Amino acid sequence: MRTTAAGEHPGRVTWNGAGRRHPSARAGAEPAAADGGGPAPGELSMVLAQAEVSAIEAVGGFAGGLYMRSGAPELLRLAVIAGLPAKLFQHWSRMHVNRPFPHSDVYRSGRPVYLYDAEEAMRRYPQLMAGLPFPFASLYVPITHEGETFGVLAVLRPATPGLPVDEGDRRRLHEIGANLAATLAAIEAGGPRIEWDDEPMAVTLPSVTAPPVRIGSFDWDLEAGTVTGDEGWCAILGTTPDRLPVTVKALAARVEPEDAYGLWALARQAAASDRPVNRRMRLQGSDGRPHLLEITGRRGRLRDGPPGTHLTGFLIDLGAGPVVAEAADRLPYGVCNVDRLGRITYLNHRAETLLALPRTELVGRVLWEAVPWFGQAAYEDHYRAALLSSDPVHFVVNRGGDWLSVSLFPGADGLTATLSQGEHPAYTPESVATPGTGLGPPADRAVALYRPVALAIALTEAVTARQVSAVVTEELLPAFGGRQLAIYLLSNRHLHLAWETGFPRGFLNRFEGVGLDAKLPGVETLTSGRPLFFESMQHLAAAYPGIPLDAHVGARAFLPLIASGRPVGTCILGFDQPRGFGPEERTVLTALAGLIAQALQRARRYDSEAALARGLQDGLLPRRLPVVDHVDTVGRYLPCTQGMDVGGDWYDVVETGGGLAIVIGDVQGHGVSAAATMGQLRSAVRALAVSGHSPEEVMSGTNRLLIDLDPGQFASCCYIVLDPATGSARAVRAGHLQPLLRHPDGRTEVLELSGGVVLGVDADVVYPVTDLRLAPGALLALFTDGLVEQPGNDIDQGIESLRQTLSDVGSSPLADTADRLINEARRNADRPDDIALLLAARWSEPSDTPSQPARGAR
Repeated sequence: MRTTAAGEHPGRVTWNGAGRRHPSARAGAEPAAADGGGPAPGELSMVLAQAEVSAIEAVGGFAGGLYMRSGAPELLRLAVIAGLPAKLFQHWSRMHVNRPFPHSDVYRSGRPVYLYDAEEAMRRYPQLMAGLPFPFASLYVPITHEGETFGVLAVLRPATPGLPVDEGDRRRLHEIGANLAATLAAIEAGGPRIEWDDEPMAVTLPSVTAPPVRIGSFDWDLEAGTVTGDEGWCAILGTTPDRLPVTVKALAARVEPEDAYGLWALARQAAASDRPVNRRMRLQGSDGRPHLLEITGRRGRLRDGPPGTHLTGFLIDLGAGPVVAEAADRLPYGVCNVDRLGRITYLNHRAETLLALPRTELVGRVLWEAVPWFGQAAYEDHYRAALLSSDPVHFVVNRGGDWLSVSLFPGADGLTATLSQGEHPAYTPESVATPGTGLGPPADRAVALYRPVALAIALTEAVTARQVSAVVTEELLPAFGGRQLAIYLLSNRHLHLAWETGFPRGFLNRFEGVGLDAKLPGVETLTSGRPLFFESMQHLAAAYPGIPLDAHVGARAFLPLIASGRPVGTCILGFDQPRGFGPEERTVLTALAGLIAQALQRARRYDSEAALARGLQDGLLPRRLPVVDHVDTVGRYLPCTQGMDVGGDWYDVVETGGGLAIVIGDVQGHGVSAAATMGQLRSAVRALAVSGHSPEEVMSGTNRLLIDLDPGQFASCCYIVLDPATGSARAVRAGHLQPLLRHPDGRTEVLELSGGVVLGVDADVVYPVTDLRLAPGALLALFTDGLVEQPGNDIDQGIESLRQTLSDVGSSPLADTADRLINEARRNADRPDDIALLLAARWSEPSDTPSQPARGAR
C-alpha cells in the first residue's frame, strides 16, 4: 500500500499493482524483491486479483477485467486484467462513466449486463464491437455494497449464439461481486476511500487443459531384483504401496516390451560399471501415456544402505508434452506456443531459425516484445482477434525485407503460432485480414479502416439534418458499394422521410409517415434495435410478404438509428446486386449507424434551438426605427453562417425625454441563451432610457441587471443620447468598439470615447461620459466586431477599412450607405460572427426620406 504523498489527492489511498515488473528489470527477467521471491502484492491487489480469477473460473471464461473507480469522478480505471496482455488492451484501461459501454452502464445503474454473443453486443453496444469486432460473450456485474459502487467485474467467455446466460452463471457472478464489495467496504471502513489510480495488474489464469504433472521416486535393488517406491510412483504405474516391493519382472509387464528391454540394458550397464550412472529414458505405460525416467546409481554401497548395486531416481508423468516437442522439431515450419499474456512457452528448431533468435533468448518473453518486427501496431488487431475468438487468424509479417506467413490458433490456455516462409504480398499487409479475422479482401479492409474515420470527421462538421444526410451519401455509400440511401426520422411515433437518393421517383412516398406498428423492416429495425440484412430482394420479399419492391434486385440493409438509447430513425442502404454481409461488415455498419444517429440527434436539437433563437431574435430586434426631425437612422443585421447559429448582437433607437438614444451591443456567445440575454438587456436599456435616466445611470443599471440575471455572462455596449435639434450628444461605452464619425466634409475619424469594462463583470464600476457634437450633415456609425474582424487579420485593419469606405461614400442616401458598408460582409458566405450596424445622420431640416426598415439587410 502506498499512502498519499505530496501532490496527490488528499484523503485517498492509491495502490501499487501487483506483479508488474520493476522499470529497471530487463525483459524476461523477474523483478527484484527483498525476500527474493518476487513482488509482494498489497492487500487490495490480492483481493481484486482473487475475485477476478474466481469470477472467470465460475462461469467458464477465458479472460476478464476488473474496473475500479478512480480519483477522477468521471473515470473508471482497469485494476485487473486476467488472461490477456495488458499492452494490447491499453486503450480500454480507462473508461469514462458516461460513455456508451457496458462497463459504464453497469457502474452508473448498479445493474448487471449480460452479452451472450456478438450479435447481442452489436445491438446494445455498437461502440464496443466497433473496437473489438470479434465473436465473444461478455458478462458484467457491479461491485456494490449498501449503495456504494466500487467498480465493475467483467468476464469474457466463448459466445453462445441464441443462448442467454443461465441463472446459475448469473447467480455465481453476482455472489462473487457482492462478496468482493463487502470485503472492499470492510477495508475502506478502516481507512481512506478506496480508489485505483495505478496501471492495471496483469494476472495469469490457472491452466484448464494441461494434464497434472505427477512425480514418484523409487529404489531398485539390482541384486534382489525388487523395486520399492513412494505413493507417487505407485500412482503412475497403477499399483499400491501395500504391494511393495514388486519384482522387476512384474514392473516390466506394466511397460511396453521394447522399453522393458531398454530398462534391463540400463541395469546391466550400471552393474558392470565402476563409475556413477546418470541416465534418462522414456517409458510408455500400458495405458499409452509416456513417462520420463531419471535414474542415478552405482555399483557398491549406495548411501548408508547395504552393499550391492542400487539404482534410484524419479518417474515423471508429463503427459504428451515431451513427445509433442520432439515431433514439432521435425516439422518443416516453425511452431511457437505463447500463453494468454503473450509469453513464449515453447518453440521448435525451425521457429528459432525463422525468428533468428535462440530459445534461451525467447522462452519466457512476450512474443511481440522479443521479436521487434512482430511488435508493429498493424498486427495488434490480429493478436486481439486470436485472444478473443476461437477462429484461427492468418496474416503476413515483414521480416526486414522478406516475409513470413503467420497463423495463430487460439486455445483456452494460449495461442499456437505457425511460421513459414511467405511471398511478397500484392497488397499492404496492414490493410488485410483473411477470413475469420477481418473484413475479407484488401479493398474491404481498407474501407473498414478509412471510411469510418472519414465519416466520423465529416459528421462532426455537419450541423443540419440535411448536411448529415449529405455526408452519409458521400461517405457511406461509396464505402460499401451502395447505390440507394434513405433516412427516415422519428416524430410522434411515425417515420418521416428526411433524405433519399437513388430510389425511383415517388417510390418511397407510400412509406411516408408510417406508424411504429407497421409490419415493415424499416420500422422493425428501429423498434427492435436490431439491424436487418437481406442478401437479395427475394430474401426481403420472403421475410415481408406483400411489401412493395422497386425494380432493383440487389441487397438491402436496414440500420436502426439509436443515439444514447433513444430512437432517432432508420437508415436504409440499397445495392444494385445481391451480396452477402459478413459479421465484421455488419459490425462496422452498425457502429456507423450509431455515429449517424448521434449526428442527427445533435442536428435536430440544433435546428430546434436555432429556430427558437431566431424566433427570439425576430421578436427582440426593432422592426422599424422611429422617425424624428433632424435625424435619420438605419439599421442592418447579418447573422453568422458558421454553424448556422444566432448571436447576441443588437441595436436600438429610443425616443426619450432628453433626446434620441442610439444603442448598440453584443452579448458573449451564440444560441438561445445569447439571444435571450440580448432581449433582456435591450429591454433594460429601453426602460431605463425612457424613464429619464442619464447615460451613465442607464449603463450602470444595465450592468447590475446582467450580473443579477446571469453571473459569468458579459456583454459590450455603446449608448449615445443625441439632441436632434442642436447635435449635442453624450456618450457612454462599456467595452464596445469605438464608433466612427464622418464629418460634413467627408473626413471620417474613429471617436475616442471614454469607457469602462464590459457589462456583467464589476457591479461597482463607473462608466464615464463623453460629450460630443454632430454638425448638420454628419453621420455616426455604430457597429459590432463581426463587421471589422476577420480571422487572420488584425481588427485595427478592419476598422481602418470601414473608416475608409465610409469616407468614400459621399452624399449617398443613408440606406445605400448602410448597404455599401455591409455588402462586403454579405458576400462572405463563411461568417464566423453575426453583424450589427446602426447609422445616424443629422440634417439641418427634417429629411424627406422615410424611415427605413430596421432589418433590411437580414
